[in-house]
Amino acid sequence: MKKIVFVLFVSLLGFTMTAQETAAKIKFKSETLDYGEIAKGADGVRVFEFTNTGNAPLIISKVSSSCGCTIPKKPEEPILPGKTGEISVKYDTNRVGPIRKAITVISNADTPTKVLKIKGEIKAVDGK
Repeated sequence: MKKIVFVLFVSLLGFTMTAQETAAKIKFKSETLDYGEIAKGADGVRVFEFTNTGNAPLIISKVSSSCGCTIPKKPEEPILPGKTGEISVKYDTNRVGPIRKAITVISNADTPTKVLKIKGEIKAVDGK
């Protein structure tokens, strides 16, 4: 009986270790994008860069923002292990004032939900 329990335990342990070894992992170069101070109407496109540091293809299934003034765009193709990818974010720079928004990334990574942030301030251009 002890041998059967031991064999089952070793089998389960081996299966668990194999499952952990074949996971996609997402590592962002930075989890916060700082626009700094930019002028009203300036280019609002910025990019979050990331690498798949896991052993399985990374599939980003959804990227959403905390408001309609921010439009994120996800990669359409899987990111292979060791390769890099980008999530572009376009902020509506016709809105004067501070920027504090969240971008939610959902993927098949070992941490399936990741929240990224953008910050900065849009300044009015001389009386406009």
